[in-house]
Amino acid sequence: MEIGCNTKTIVYDNRTFLVNMLNFENGLILSISENSLKIGPMLISISSGPVPSTSIIIPIKSKEFFLKLLAEKISSFLNGICIVTGHFEKPLDNETTKQLMHEIMEEIKQ
Repeated sequence: MEIGCNTKTIVYDNRTFLVNMLNFENGLILSISENSLKIGPMLISISSGPVPSTSIIIPIKSKEFFLKLLAEKISSFLNGICIVTGHFEKPLDNETTKQLMHEIMEEIKQ
């Protein structure tokens, strides 16, 4: 993964997600938003041991575990810090969540 800014558009099931990544030597800031750039719930995950430590910066209104899972997975993969924010127009179903997770992780692994 190169240091700097990276943008990706993911289209799945008639929904468009804008993914912005700001890569650092020791971590990543990730923004995922649907259709327009907006800040939503925000979490930070730090991998400093066998299990990542995650804290909520901006609370999540619904039972959306996707952002937490994504932040923890990325911080563990990078062995660093991951800040994730997401804004979705409607709740994510399981298949959309899987697709987003897959495409984002593939982009990070490059």
